[in-house]
Amino acid sequence: MKDFFTYLALFSVATILVFLLRGLYLKNLSIQNKKNAGKNLKKQKTANGGLGFVRCPLCNTPLAVGEDLFSRIFRPMTVSDQRMYVLGCPHCYPDKKNDVQRICPVCRKNVPVESYLIARLFNKTSDHKKHVIITGCPSCCGPKKN
Repeated sequence: MKDFFTYLALFSVATILVFLLRGLYLKNLSIQNKKNAGKNLKKQKTANGGLGFVRCPLCNTPLAVGEDLFSRIFRPMTVSDQRMYVLGCPHCYPDKKNDVQRICPVCRKNVPVESYLIARLFNKTSDHKKHVIITGCPSCCGPKKN
């Protein structure tokens, strides 16, 4: 009977060690995934010269490499200044995911999924780059009602 309790104690200690090692392994794995997740995000230069993540102007979610904004650009394409509608990113358009908030960066009001942001697209002819300036949502930038 004495040997039974000895083996039971050894089995219990071994089981506890297996669960502890499994927990440490899973914790280490989640930390590595968080570190690697930041490496796959789009980066851009900030105003102070550092690097920042490219974010959706509506929901402020960082965009991963391969994720683009949904937008509508109005013709003619040959001018340097065009009107543009920003509909959102894959996280907030056409369906909102994970309860993200779509907020206008100008008036700070909620923007419904059916709505958009109004922006100006500038085509720079010297270096063939594009620059976008958000002017607001339809409620703060749309036609004024008397």
